[in-house]
Amino acid sequence: QVQLAESGGDSVQAGGSLRLSCVASGRTGSINLMGWFRQAPEKEREEVAGIFTPSGSVYYADAVKGRFTVSFDRAKDTLYLEMSSLTPEDTGVYYCGARTGHGYTWRRVEEYDFWGQGTQVTVSS
Repeated sequence: QVQLAESGGDSVQAGGSLRLSCVASGRTGSINLMGWFRQAPEKEREEVAGIFTPSGSVYYADAVKGRFTVSFDRAKDTLYLEMSSLTPEDTGVYYCGARTGHGYTWRRVEEYDFWGQGTQVTVSS
C-alpha cells in the first residue's frame, strides 16, 4: 500500500504562483509513475502533469506547459508541482496519484493505484 498526502493549496490572485507537495509513504519503492490531476466543480478529473520515477521523464497537459513544473525528490518521497502565471481556469482540487503496477500512459485516471485526498487551489481574477 501507498499513502499520499497533498499540501500547499491556497487562494491566489491571477498571475500568482504556488507550490504543491505530495508526500508518499508506505511501499514507495514500488512506485513507477506519479501524477498531478485537478478537478474543477462539476467537471471530470483531468491530467496536469506526470513523471515516471525510474527515468525522471516528465509530461504536461497542453494547458499548463511552460507554466507548471513537476518534480520528484526520491530522498524525501515527495512529488512537487510548481505553478506560475496562474489563471482562474487553474482553479480546482489538485490530486496526486501513484502507480505501482503496469500501465501505458500517465494521462488516464485509471492508470493510478493510489490517490491523495486533494488540496484546493483557487485563483481569482
